[in-house]
Parts: sequence; structure tokens; C-alpha cells
Amino acid sequence: MFENVLIVCHANVCRSPAAEMLFKAVQARVPRGRAAPIAFHSAGIRAVNGNGMDPVMRRLLAERGVAADNHHARRLDRSLVRAADLVLVSERAQVGEVEALDPAARGKVYPLGKWEADSDVADPHGRAEDEYRKSLVLIEHLVMGWLKKIC
Repeated sequence: MFENVLIVCHANVCRSPAAEMLFKAVQARVPRGRAAPIAFHSAGIRAVNGNGMDPVMRRLLAERGVAADNHHARRLDRSLVRAADLVLVSERAQVGEVEALDPAARGKVYPLGKWEADSDVADPHGRAEDEYRKSLVLIEHLVMGWLKKIC
């Protein structure tokens, strides 16, 4: 049973916080047979602590009724990895980066797109809004898939 799930991307301003907020929003709407809700968190491999969420992604989440105003980026460190029961990364290559940070994490780090032929979630940061929308639609789909597996 998972109690603490960490979602990781590059800078923790776009993909991983979007996934974190969607996990939380969906979990809050869907009653589960769990004694306690799963805690969802996010971090970035190269994040600058304290950076706010990408404004385009924040706006797209708000269009879906998901508030992300209070997000502050945090850099991934070994303690965050060790505290997590499951670590989900935006890109397959990030599995190795997380495991290099904490070799004990092997076996609990998976791509967010694991159930979709290990698909990566493209980083839309700084690109056209259409790229943000594509990434967000994929993230929503992947979040729903994971929730079916872990709740």
C-alpha cells in the first residue's frame, strides 16, 4: 500500500506539479476504501527552490478547476526519495537520475507513463500553449491510470 508518492520532473514548475495537483484533486473527488489518503508531492531534479509554477500550466489547471497557486518548486534530494513509497518520473531517463541520487530507490522509481508503453511526458515549458495542452492531457490520462493501480 502506498502512503507517500513523489512525482519528479526537471524543474518542478510544470509537469510534476501538474501531476501532483491532479492526483490530489482526483483523489479528493473520488471516495476510496482507504483508511487514509495518499500524500502526493513533487520535486525537480534541477529545480530552483521556491520558483513558482509555470503560469501557462497554472492557468490550464485552473480551467479544470484545479488550484495550483501555492506551489513552490523544490529540488529533489535523497531524503525526499527515501521518504517516498513510489517515485514517478516524467521521462524514462529520469529513472536513472533518481536511482543515481539514491541507489536504494531501485524498484520504486517508474515513469509516469509506465502503463502507456513507458511514454515520456514532453516538457512544454517555454513552448507554445498547444504543447502545454498536449502534455496536460497526457498527464491527466496517466494520473488516472496510476490511481486505478494504487488506490
